[in-house]
Amino acid sequence: MINCTGKSTLTGLISGVGQQFKDWSAYYRIFAKNRVDVKSIFKTIFLKSVALSPKSKYVVVHMDDTIIRKTGKKITGASWRRDPLGPPFHTNFIWGQRYIELSISIPNQKGIGPSSCIPIAFDHCPSAKKPNFKAEQNEIDLYKEQKKQMNLNKYGSSCISELRDTMDNNQMHGKKLVMCVDGSYTNGSILKQLPDNVILIGRTRKDAKFSLPVTRQSITGRKRIYGDDLPSPEDIRKSDDYEWKSVKAFAAGKIHDFQIKVVTNILWRKAGQKHKFKLIIIRPLAYRLSKKSKILYRKPAYIICNDLDISIQDLLQFYLWRWQIEVNIGDEKNLLGVGQAQVRNKNSVENIPAFLTAVYSMIHLANILYQRKSINQHWIPRPKWYPKKSGKRITTGDLLNNFRATLYCKAIGISFSHFVNEQEKLRSAQNSIESYIYTPFYSRA
Repeated sequence: MINCTGKSTLTGLISGVGQQFKDWSAYYRIFAKNRVDVKSIFKTIFLKSVALSPKSKYVVVHMDDTIIRKTGKKITGASWRRDPLGPPFHTNFIWGQRYIELSISIPNQKGIGPSSCIPIAFDHCPSAKKPNFKAEQNEIDLYKEQKKQMNLNKYGSSCISELRDTMDNNQMHGKKLVMCVDGSYTNGSILKQLPDNVILIGRTRKDAKFSLPVTRQSITGRKRIYGDDLPSPEDIRKSDDYEWKSVKAFAAGKIHDFQIKVVTNILWRKAGQKHKFKLIIIRPLAYRLSKKSKILYRKPAYIICNDLDISIQDLLQFYLWRWQIEVNIGDEKNLLGVGQAQVRNKNSVENIPAFLTAVYSMIHLANILYQRKSINQHWIPRPKWYPKKSGKRITTGDLLNNFRATLYCKAIGISFSHFVNEQEKLRSAQNSIESYIYTPFYSRA
């Protein structure tokens, strides 16, 4: 996969290892016959990632879904879905498959600061197939039952339960699982099926309706659970009755002072009486596109958490780390070609994208382990148009280029460290006869 410079189809991967002139049927059977246990690979990645932060009492995991575009009408799990990149004033539909990804955050330092995000699951989530209009009643009844089970809420709850069971089966009873989700998973279906020892942090609507607990019960009548209704999160943000607090957290490459409002010990009817929530309202951050441009503001955020004991700073930092799962999904699709394999077999549809995602995870996990060792590091210098920054983040493109350069240097008998030094010498050269030699190393940057 690393050596594949074209589309990451199965034939492209076969060509990447130089097996294009041999019988290729065995490579297809690897995935079609379930000969690769991708879940075990992800489990190993997850346990290794947790071991990198042994003293932390939280395991922070992010969950999101994505759509992979397809064209074939007979591909397993493909159906018409709403385009998430469509304009807000018009609903577009695309033909594609749906997957759920889980990514774990590994803090780079103690306290507030950046983290590295490693995918630990990539599950296929097909929808129920609607029967023909001439279908019999039993087929229609089966479709209605499958529609209740084959939705994102059920798939998401199953992923959370499996992850919590994995932790409990590996002596992690003392660690709390923190699930950071977006607004589509912050609902009653997820919260009501949430396992014990799991904290959910998710966005909520600005017009959500919350209630205070009952302080006094009436002598007659049914026992009350919900007390007076609170103002909506948007009204609380605009109100002067709730004070703003300053909390530091890392985001977008530096530490910011976030202005927030906190309302604790509230109830949400959609989640039932089991959970009490903490509501955090984040004031929009100010920013400039350039030094002389006018001040612009981002949108406010409304976050709820079902754990009243977690600190506000940890809660805010955990949720800000969630942006990295979006980066992971983008890199997997654009750089590694997840979803480009043209397969229709049910097992292949499930296994190939998950396997490529697992390879992406292992590449980044190897980089984290490498960075934590105090050894001399040889990296291919970035192109000249990249700004020189101290403590630069190692991107997926950098890792692929360095892996590829190592493979090529070994194949043609060149020392990798010698190659890096030669690149440094040629950095300022206008023309070089041997410049074409370095082109393959940067072909997928």
